[in-house]
Order: sequence, then structure tokens, then C-alpha cells
Amino acid sequence: MLYQIFSLLLDVVGGLLTGACLLRLYMQRQRVPFTNPVGRLVFALSDWLVIPLRRVIPSVGGWDVACLVGAFLVQLVQYLLLWAVIGLGVGAGWAWVPWFALFGMARVAVSGLMGLLIVYAVLSWVQTQSPLGDVIARLCEPLLRPLRRVVPLLGGVDLSPLVALVLLQVVMIVLGHLQMAVLI
Repeated sequence: MLYQIFSLLLDVVGGLLTGACLLRLYMQRQRVPFTNPVGRLVFALSDWLVIPLRRVIPSVGGWDVACLVGAFLVQLVQYLLLWAVIGLGVGAGWAWVPWFALFGMARVAVSGLMGLLIVYAVLSWVQTQSPLGDVIARLCEPLLRPLRRVVPLLGGVDLSPLVALVLLQVVMIVLGHLQMAVLI
């Protein structure tokens, strides 16, 4: 029971910090301004890690690699702590921790995209014009644009967010199977 509580709390904190680093990377790539509430939250959660990493890790091809490394490091620490709490000693098992961190980072990215799509869909139903809605729309458009070319409107309803959510669920299943395949 205590392990489950510890694991849950570590998942929440690790997921939040990893998500902030990945969202920072994605927002920079999409050129979304950070002057909105989402951007300020992302900076507040990730500056302590990303800024020191930028001093030693340069950007590559317009990608802020420090954000990516920061997200990986958070996941790595999370899995190292879980591994230590389980009480598994030093041995061959420690070599799998970076793989767990890599798959954990991928799961956080896919879960974050799913969350963005759900918020986008809900905001599209209420037709609000807010800074938050604009940010969410700019972050979802690169995912939805290719789907809108293929998925027709049905009765004037855009089903591309639903299709994207189903595809992301498939990605989560594939990630789970890949993780198991790597570990076996």
C-alpha cells in the first residue's frame, strides 16, 4: 500500500514536470507565445531544470534539446527512486531504468496530447474566445490538420479530434507492447 501511494505521488510530480518540459519544447516549436497563463505555468515548472541544462546542451536544428533532456532526466530520477524503493539491489536490472524513463517520457507526451485534444474538443463546443482557447487550438492544429483532410464533417461536426484520440490510444497500446518486448 505504501509503495502504491509513493508511486502515485511520484507519477503525479514526475508527470507534471516531464509534461512541462515537453510542453515547453512543443510550444517553442509551434511558436506559441509564453505570455499566456499556460506559458507562465510551463516556465514556472521547468525553468529550474531547463535553464541550467541550456548552458551545457545547445539547441539542434531549432529544437530546444535541453527541454527534451530535462524531461528524460525527470523520468530517469522517477524510475530510479521507484527501483530503489522496491529494494532491488545493484545488478543487471538497473540497466533497464533508462528504457523505463524513455517509455515513460513517451507515455507522458501521448497523454499530454490526449489531454490537449479533450480540452480542445470541450472548448470548441462552448465557442469561447479566450487566450487559453487560442493556445490550445494552436497546439492541436498540427495534429488535426492532416486528419481533417481525410475525415469529412458529419452533419457539420468535426470528428478529427475523436479520430486523433483513438489513434493516440493505439499509440499508447503500441508503446506498452514495445516496452514489454524490450524488457523480455
